[in-house]
Amino acid sequence: MADPVIITVAPTGPLTTRKQHPGVPLSPTEIAEAVAESAEAGAAVAHVHARDEHGKPTADPAVYAAIAEEIRARCDIVVQASTGVGLAVPWEERLKIISSGEVDVTMATLNPAWMTFADGTFSNPPEFVQQLAEAMHEHDIHPELEVYDVGHLSLCRELVDQGLIRQPLQFSFVMGVRGGMPGDPALLPLLRSMLPEGSVWQAIGIVRSQLPLSFAALAMGGNIRVGFEDNVYFEKGALAESNAQFVRRAVELVGTAGREPATPDDVRKRLGVR
Repeated sequence: MADPVIITVAPTGPLTTRKQHPGVPLSPTEIAEAVAESAEAGAAVAHVHARDEHGKPTADPAVYAAIAEEIRARCDIVVQASTGVGLAVPWEERLKIISSGEVDVTMATLNPAWMTFADGTFSNPPEFVQQLAEAMHEHDIHPELEVYDVGHLSLCRELVDQGLIRQPLQFSFVMGVRGGMPGDPALLPLLRSMLPEGSVWQAIGIVRSQLPLSFAALAMGGNIRVGFEDNVYFEKGALAESNAQFVRRAVELVGTAGREPATPDDVRKRLGVR
């Protein structure tokens, strides 16, 4: 429980639209400005998705590189690229975010399994997972292992056994997505018990499960993620003012739990990343 709490901000996501919230950042500059404001509020990691000029999800390495560059020009937050991108983007394109070598990020997500996601299919076939893990290893990018169901943990362990993922391991329990685990805090003790010793983990609650899972994760020594990717409502019926507003509340929750928010340097030291 002594470790500082890593607060991650996910400002855009692949699915959130301007119809859902007019302030969703879409361009590299807008994303960087939202991230910088969130960093000032207390976020230590930025989980970023890229959008094209029409606001659609894109895996274009040039756009991801521009986002990372814009963020680094404004703040010292740890930049994490999402390789999930969007359900309609082929995995061959998503792989290029990492394999191209063009995107200068510290971390990136690795989803270990093909699954139903809401009304679509999240395509993560074994050959993609293997190639993505190899590319992250080659380019010294630390994986964040995204777990949407209990069985995904064993697939992550296989990558570790193959020597493709170095320790300390970092896991995200994504909960509340149709097709994956429900957003039930009662599942967290089981999930945590299945992690290799020394693993870093966070709970990601979608929409109404965000706050309950944040409370539970903090009580169990875990970390939390907030932002427009997961939820645009700050309270029932009221849109959040900004991603930073979510971060400020997360900082308050961390303090209430008797813990301290991590700095970007805390994250780098804890995960052994640059």
